[in-house]
Amino acid sequence: MTASEFIREIQISGITEPTILLYFTTLNAGEFTATAGLFAEDGVMHPPLESAIVGRDAIATYLHQEAQNIKAEPYQGITENLVTNQIQIQIQVTGKVQTSWCSVNALWLFILNHQKQIVDARIKLLASRQELIALRPPEN
Repeated sequence: MTASEFIREIQISGITEPTILLYFTTLNAGEFTATAGLFAEDGVMHPPLESAIVGRDAIATYLHQEAQNIKAEPYQGITENLVTNQIQIQIQVTGKVQTSWCSVNALWLFILNHQKQIVDARIKLLASRQELIALRPPEN
Protein backbone atom coordinates (compact mmCIF):
# COMPACT_ATOMS: atom_id res chain seq x y z
CA MET A 1 0.00 0.00 0.00
CA THR A 2 1.39 3.42 -0.94
CA ALA A 3 1.45 6.50 1.29
CA SER A 4 -1.32 8.15 -0.73
CA GLU A 5 -3.50 5.02 -0.40
CA PHE A 6 -2.91 5.04 3.36
CA ILE A 7 -3.88 8.71 3.64
CA ARG A 8 -7.12 8.23 1.74
CA GLU A 9 -8.27 5.71 4.33
CA ILE A 10 -8.65 8.17 7.21
CA GLN A 11 -10.16 11.60 7.69
CA ILE A 12 -9.89 13.83 10.74
CA SER A 13 -11.97 17.00 10.90
CA GLY A 14 -9.61 19.98 10.91
CA ILE A 15 -6.47 17.98 9.98
CA THR A 16 -4.89 17.81 6.53
CA GLU A 17 -1.27 17.16 7.55
CA PRO A 18 -0.22 13.92 5.78
CA THR A 19 2.15 12.87 8.60
CA ILE A 20 -0.71 12.80 11.11
CA LEU A 21 -3.11 11.04 8.74
CA LEU A 22 -0.40 8.44 8.05
CA TYR A 23 0.28 8.03 11.78
CA PHE A 24 -3.28 6.94 12.48
CA THR A 25 -3.68 4.90 9.30
CA THR A 26 -0.46 2.93 9.75
CA LEU A 27 -1.12 2.48 13.46
CA ASN A 28 -4.59 1.05 12.81
CA ALA A 29 -3.22 -1.17 10.02
CA GLY A 30 -0.63 -2.66 12.39
CA GLU A 31 2.17 -1.23 10.22
CA PHE A 32 4.18 -0.21 13.27
CA THR A 33 7.53 0.11 11.51
CA ALA A 34 5.89 2.59 9.11
CA THR A 35 4.34 4.43 12.07
CA ALA A 36 7.73 4.69 13.78
CA GLY A 37 9.25 5.89 10.49
CA LEU A 38 7.12 9.04 10.74
CA PHE A 39 9.17 10.12 13.77
CA ALA A 40 12.42 12.05 13.63
CA GLU A 41 15.43 9.83 14.32
CA ASP A 42 15.44 11.03 17.95
CA GLY A 43 11.66 11.49 18.15
CA VAL A 44 9.89 10.76 21.42
CA MET A 45 6.61 8.97 22.07
CA HIS A 46 4.92 9.40 25.46
CA PRO A 47 2.40 6.55 25.72
CA PRO A 48 -0.21 6.70 28.47
CA LEU A 49 0.96 5.33 31.81
CA GLU A 50 4.46 4.57 30.43
CA SER A 51 7.89 6.17 30.33
CA ALA A 52 8.97 8.06 27.21
CA ILE A 53 10.10 5.95 24.26
CA VAL A 54 12.97 7.56 22.32
CA GLY A 55 14.00 6.82 18.72
CA ARG A 56 12.38 5.11 15.76
CA ASP A 57 13.63 1.61 16.57
CA ALA A 58 12.47 1.80 20.20
CA ILE A 59 9.09 3.21 19.14
CA ALA A 60 8.60 0.42 16.58
CA THR A 61 9.54 -2.22 19.18
CA TYR A 62 7.15 -0.70 21.73
CA LEU A 63 4.27 -0.57 19.23
CA HIS A 64 4.85 -4.18 18.14
CA GLN A 65 4.69 -5.25 21.80
CA GLU A 66 1.92 -2.99 23.11
CA ALA A 67 -0.30 -1.81 20.24
CA GLN A 68 -1.51 -5.09 18.78
CA ASN A 69 -5.30 -4.97 18.26
CA ILE A 70 -5.55 -1.31 19.26
CA LYS A 71 -7.70 0.89 17.07
CA ALA A 72 -7.38 4.66 17.20
CA GLU A 73 -10.48 6.58 16.17
CA PRO A 74 -9.44 10.22 15.75
CA TYR A 75 -12.39 12.60 15.32
CA GLN A 76 -11.10 16.14 15.11
CA GLY A 77 -7.99 18.19 15.46
CA ILE A 78 -6.41 21.61 15.65
CA THR A 79 -3.16 22.71 14.03
CA GLU A 80 -1.07 25.66 15.21
CA ASN A 81 2.41 27.00 14.52
CA LEU A 82 4.68 27.14 17.55
CA VAL A 83 6.81 30.20 18.18
CA THR A 84 10.24 28.74 18.90
CA ASN A 85 13.74 29.13 17.52
CA GLN A 86 12.84 26.40 15.00
CA ILE A 87 9.86 25.96 12.71
CA GLN A 88 7.52 23.58 14.47
CA ILE A 89 3.86 22.68 14.17
CA GLN A 90 1.70 21.47 17.04
CA ILE A 91 -1.28 19.30 16.23
CA GLN A 92 -3.86 18.23 18.79
CA VAL A 93 -6.24 15.39 17.94
CA THR A 94 -9.14 14.07 19.99
CA GLY A 95 -10.89 10.75 19.58
CA LYS A 96 -11.17 7.29 21.08
CA VAL A 97 -8.89 4.31 21.54
CA GLN A 98 -10.45 0.86 21.35
CA THR A 99 -8.99 -2.42 22.49
CA SER A 100 -10.60 -5.84 22.56
CA TRP A 101 -11.69 -5.17 26.15
CA CYS A 102 -12.41 -1.41 26.42
CA SER A 103 -12.95 1.94 24.73
CA VAL A 104 -11.70 5.25 26.15
CA ASN A 105 -11.54 8.88 25.00
CA ALA A 106 -8.04 10.02 24.09
CA LEU A 107 -6.00 13.08 23.20
CA TRP A 108 -2.92 13.01 20.99
CA LEU A 109 -0.55 15.97 20.98
CA PHE A 110 2.04 15.96 18.19
CA ILE A 111 4.92 18.32 17.49
CA LEU A 112 6.34 18.21 13.97
CA ASN A 113 9.66 19.64 12.84
CA HIS A 114 10.19 21.61 9.61
CA GLN A 115 10.65 18.30 7.76
CA LYS A 116 7.16 17.23 8.93
CA GLN A 117 8.62 14.48 11.13
CA ILE A 118 7.13 13.82 14.55
CA VAL A 119 9.57 15.02 17.21
CA ASP A 120 7.19 14.52 20.12
CA ALA A 121 3.92 12.60 20.50
CA ARG A 122 1.98 12.55 23.75
CA ILE A 123 -0.97 10.21 24.11
CA LYS A 124 -3.33 10.87 26.99
CA LEU A 125 -6.32 8.81 28.04
CA LEU A 126 -9.17 11.10 29.07
CA ALA A 127 -10.48 9.20 32.06
CA SER A 128 -10.31 9.51 35.83
CA ARG A 129 -7.82 7.46 37.83
CA GLN A 130 -10.64 5.16 38.98
CA GLU A 131 -11.84 4.70 35.39
CA LEU A 132 -8.30 3.87 34.25
CA ILE A 133 -7.91 1.28 37.02
CA ALA A 134 -11.20 -0.30 35.93
CA LEU A 135 -9.90 -0.42 32.34
CA ARG A 136 -7.05 -2.80 33.18
CA PRO A 137 -7.13 -5.85 30.94
CA PRO A 138 -8.66 -8.96 32.44
CA GLU A 139 -6.27 -11.44 34.04
CA ASN A 140 -5.56 -14.54 31.96
